[in-house]
Amino acid sequence: MKYFKLSKTSWLILAAGLFIVVTAGLGITRSQQAGEQGRLDDELSASQQSLAALQITSLQSQLDELHQTAVEEQKQLEAAQQQMDQTVVSVDVTDQFFSIAGTCGVRVMNMSTLPITPNVYEGIGLSTTSLNVAVEGEVPALIDFVETLNTDFTTGLIKSTEIDIPPSSANETASASIQIIIYSYEGNENG
Repeated sequence: MKYFKLSKTSWLILAAGLFIVVTAGLGITRSQQAGEQGRLDDELSASQQSLAALQITSLQSQLDELHQTAVEEQKQLEAAQQQMDQTVVSVDVTDQFFSIAGTCGVRVMNMSTLPITPNVYEGIGLSTTSLNVAVEGEVPALIDFVETLNTDFTTGLIKSTEIDIPPSSANETASASIQIIIYSYEGNENG
């Protein structure tokens, strides 16, 4: 086998040419990488901005939904509290009413209440409810019941009473319809 002998100059030219080719290849590759890097950086930046906007919009939407839910839940809570207050007042009132009816010897046939409403009387906060009651008994017992309600039911004011007395020939009991306003103290409006 024969080897080619190259002079130093030939080796230098060959090395310089090889260096130029390799450098040119690396330069082209680096240029392509830089272009690709720039494009990817732009896409990443756009994606990050889109994601940030999406997350803020999504979180704001969730926050709005949670706020709306909280408002609705608060309204339900207030309605339940009002209903509980009314139930407690109604139970106290009806217990006292039935106690007076039992003492007077009359039977309560029907009882209905209107919702509790807030009122202010000379700077004092009051709640009122109207109680409509139908009772039965003998006429003297009904009259005694109305008088006892008027004197013993201190937080109530009889608004109207109507006693229906059957004809004297019938052996029926008398009946009465009574409307009474019940007051509850709620506190001073000024303090």
